[in-house]
Amino acid sequence: MKSVIYNAFSQKEAKEFDVQHTGAQRAEAFVRAFLKRSMPHMSQQVREDLLQRKAVVLEYFTHRKQKEKKKKSRGLSAKQRRELRLFDIKPEQQRYSLFLPLHELWKQYIRDLCNGLKPDTQPQMIQAKLLKADLHGAIVSVTKSKCPSYVGVTGILLQETKHVFKIITKEDRLKVIPKLNCVFTVEIDGFISYIYGSKFQLRSSERSL
Repeated sequence: MKSVIYNAFSQKEAKEFDVQHTGAQRAEAFVRAFLKRSMPHMSQQVREDLLQRKAVVLEYFTHRKQKEKKKKSRGLSAKQRRELRLFDIKPEQQRYSLFLPLHELWKQYIRDLCNGLKPDTQPQMIQAKLLKADLHGAIVSVTKSKCPSYVGVTGILLQETKHVFKIITKEDRLKVIPKLNCVFTVEIDGFISYIYGSKFQLRSSERSL
């Protein structure tokens, strides 16, 4: 036992910490000395308190593993989506009647958004709601434009980008109308709201924020 003690402490330290006793006294002296050397910043009273516990946990430092950053899977870029023509509406699908159910869903969505459209509903409130609403499915009309050929175009809004509306007319023609320099009207249950395209150049997902 004495050789074990002297392996843990030099002869000088063993004398200094008083671990040269015999039997149980030696073991107790060894533990006290070991704690004193291992935890020099700790007061003697705290070390004594530790000795009264059933287990003594010595301080140690571990190297924290750096969390590996998970690479987020990126979706297709806008350029790739255009090249794949993911959002193109096929000619056989360019039929006004196919999108009438979408228009009915949109009307119900706006009614719910406005808590019901009643005769005494304030038009300003509807206008404010529409400015942040998703317009896919709305019947949109061009009332003013710098390009005369756009004026009067009316149809169901099928797609919206930052700069254009794609509208299907009753004549089953797909029209691409730029927002810039155009004024649009949206009608629902007798309420008419105006949309100024120049101030509306946001994606629908960005408007709702």
